[in-house]
Amino acid sequence: MSAAERKKVLTIVLAGGEGKRLMPLTADRAKPAVPFAGIYRLIDFALSNVVNSGYLKIVVLTQYKSHSLDRHVTQTWRMSTMLGNYVTPVPAQQRVGKNWYLGSGDAIYQSLNLLKDEKPDIVIVVGADHVYRMDFSHMVAQHVASDAACTVAAIRQPIGLADQFGVIDVHPDDPSRIREFLEKPKDPTGLPDSPGEVLASMGNYVFDADALIEAVTRDATTQGSKHDMGGDIVPSFVRRELAGVYDYKDNVVPGATDRDRGYWRDVGTLKSYYDAHMDVVSPLPVFNLYNFEWPIYTSYGPQPPAKVVQGANGAPAHVDEALLSPGTVVSGGSVTRSVLSPGVGVAAGAVVEGSVLMNGVQVGAGAVVRHAILDKNVVVPAGAQIGVDLAADRARGFLVEDGLTVLGKDQQFPG
Repeated sequence: MSAAERKKVLTIVLAGGEGKRLMPLTADRAKPAVPFAGIYRLIDFALSNVVNSGYLKIVVLTQYKSHSLDRHVTQTWRMSTMLGNYVTPVPAQQRVGKNWYLGSGDAIYQSLNLLKDEKPDIVIVVGADHVYRMDFSHMVAQHVASDAACTVAAIRQPIGLADQFGVIDVHPDDPSRIREFLEKPKDPTGLPDSPGEVLASMGNYVFDADALIEAVTRDATTQGSKHDMGGDIVPSFVRRELAGVYDYKDNVVPGATDRDRGYWRDVGTLKSYYDAHMDVVSPLPVFNLYNFEWPIYTSYGPQPPAKVVQGANGAPAHVDEALLSPGTVVSGGSVTRSVLSPGVGVAAGAVVEGSVLMNGVQVGAGAVVRHAILDKNVVVPAGAQIGVDLAADRARGFLVEDGLTVLGKDQQFPG
């Protein structure tokens, strides 16, 4: 057994994100609870990665509009209590004062009772709203083998995009050590082994438990701190030369292909959320949901199989480059480059192109839906059009952004 395998590990999933840039999808739910690829929630990717890595003691810190998130975690993510394993949602509790979480670092500080109860050697801290596959055991092994108290997972990005990320500047003579954190730098230096690339933080960390406890406790009384993991806690380790970096390109996940290895997307905007869906519906997907060696776990309830049949008038259905979730019925309609979630219905003569339809959406006969995201239970009347005339969509009160038309949960189509 390796030194890393002998360590007691606790995982903290930071799932309190408000997700303002994903409105209206986050009007009634926390960002990690936003549905993705039909049957999943965004948090399922983080939890699946941690569980597949062999770490089965997990707490999920929630705060913003957390009911659907808490329900999903509680009903879906059940472990064997006999073996001491668990995935537990933990709401903000005001344990150390009258404030709710003031930042991701403060969320951990206000939840230190969890670490004191579990007494881990190592703490993995991950975000809950990214789409990717990652074996965290490799990162933990590197951390344990190093003398770093904090290790940051980072992904390579073109140097021309550096001003969009928090960039990690590594030591020229030791690329596994962090020299400086740079927030959206304008004139960054490329990597020693790849001058055209920089390392961007993925928001995933590994800490020595005692060092993390000391850092968040000290930060809690630091004037001017925003109590943020990436903005305050990790830089404090960098200043003390205790921070290492784990290069995501070195992560090998069973079943990965050359095409989808290293995929990671922060779905922080409606466009990136939409683009991530288009990544999974293509014939050769950039992100492959069908890797059964590293499954993404979830639960979608007692849904019947998807059904594709001719319409009442005998018109054939057409489906291509689409994900059809259980419970969907395409009855004589046409669906291309789209994702249909459980319970979606597409009637005869309807056309759905390049769209994401969430649970229970109904598209009436002869209706057209193009380049749209429709949240739960939206009903598109027969013959109606969405995404065809963006000016008309705006006039109806629909959100139009980056060429996408977006309707919120239960939003009505005006008569």
